[in-house]
Amino acid sequence: MIENNDLRSVEQLREYYGKIRSEIGKVIIGQDKVIEQLLIALLSSGHCLLVGVPGLAKTLLISTLANILDLKFNRIQFTPDLMPSDITGTEIIEEDRATGSRSFKYVKGPVFANVILADEINRTPPKTQAALLQAMQEHEVTAAGETYKLEEPFFVLATQNPIEQEGTYPLPEAQLDRFMFNIYVDYPSESEEQKIVKTTTITQTYSLHKILNAKEIIGLQQLVRRVPVSDHLVQYAVEIARSTRPNDPNSPDFIKNWVSWGAGPRASQYMILAAKTRAILDGRPTPGPEDVRFATLPVLRHRIVTSFNAEADGVDTTVIVQKILETVKPRG
Repeated sequence: MIENNDLRSVEQLREYYGKIRSEIGKVIIGQDKVIEQLLIALLSSGHCLLVGVPGLAKTLLISTLANILDLKFNRIQFTPDLMPSDITGTEIIEEDRATGSRSFKYVKGPVFANVILADEINRTPPKTQAALLQAMQEHEVTAAGETYKLEEPFFVLATQNPIEQEGTYPLPEAQLDRFMFNIYVDYPSESEEQKIVKTTTITQTYSLHKILNAKEIIGLQQLVRRVPVSDHLVQYAVEIARSTRPNDPNSPDFIKNWVSWGAGPRASQYMILAAKTRAILDGRPTPGPEDVRFATLPVLRHRIVTSFNAEADGVDTTVIVQKILETVKPRG
C-alpha cells in the first residue's frame, strides 16, 4: 500500500500539475495531450521523441517547461557535420601563464543540462546520434578515460520532421527503443490557430512562475516507483506488448500479416510506469486499465516495424495499436 506521506505527495502533485499547465498556457495555446505526455515521461524518468512538422512551437514548449520547472535547458541543432564531441564535450590544452606549463582541461558539452532538446536528430550521422543515446541510457559521459555524471533529472527530447526525409539518418530500432514515448505533435485546431496568430503578432509580455525544482522532481520520480500496481494490470501491459510480436503463438492474425518486428520488454515496463504517473497526476493512488490504454500508442508507435503487407494495405502503426486495444482486454 502507498503510505500516508506518499498520499499527501500525490495530492500535492495534482496541485502542481494544475499550476504547471496554467503557466504553460500563458505561452503555449493548445497541445494539452502533448504537455500531459511530456510530464508523464519526465516523472517516469523517460525520454521522448517528438514528431511534427516545423512551426508547431516544439522548442518553445520544451524551453517553457524547463523554465517553469527551474531546470537547465540546452538546445542542440543536429546537422550532418556535428561531431560527438560537439555534444559531450572535448579536451583543450590550457596554459598556466605563471609557470608556462600546459595541461589538458575537459570542457563540458551542451549535454550537461537537465533538459536537452535534440533538434532534428535524424539529420546527423549514426556516430553522433549514438553519443547522445549513450548519455541517455547511462546518464554519464566518458571522455579521455574519465567518467562524468550528468545532472539529474536528465530528460532528452528529440525532434524529427516527418515530411522531409532526404539526406537523413533514420534512427535504428535498437536506438528508438530507448525513447519512452513517441509523441505526435499535430496541427492546432482552427480556433487555436486564430488565437496563436492574434497573440504572436502583437507586443506581449508574460511572467512565468517556478513551480518545481530539480530536487523536487527527483523526489516525484522516486514516488512514481513506489506507486502500487495490481498483478492484473501488469499482465494486461505484458499481453499488449507480446501481442505485437508476429512470432508469438498468441498474437492475432493481423499482427502476423502486418508486422515484421514487435515491441520488446521495455514497452510493457514503460506502459506501467506511464500508467502509474498518469494516475498520481490525476490524484489517484493506483492506476487502472484506462491508464495503460492511454500509454499504449505513444509507447508502441515507434516499436512496431510494419511489413510490406501493411504498406500495401495502407496500414500504419496507429491502426495496428487501435486493433490491439480492441483485441486484448484486461482480466480480473
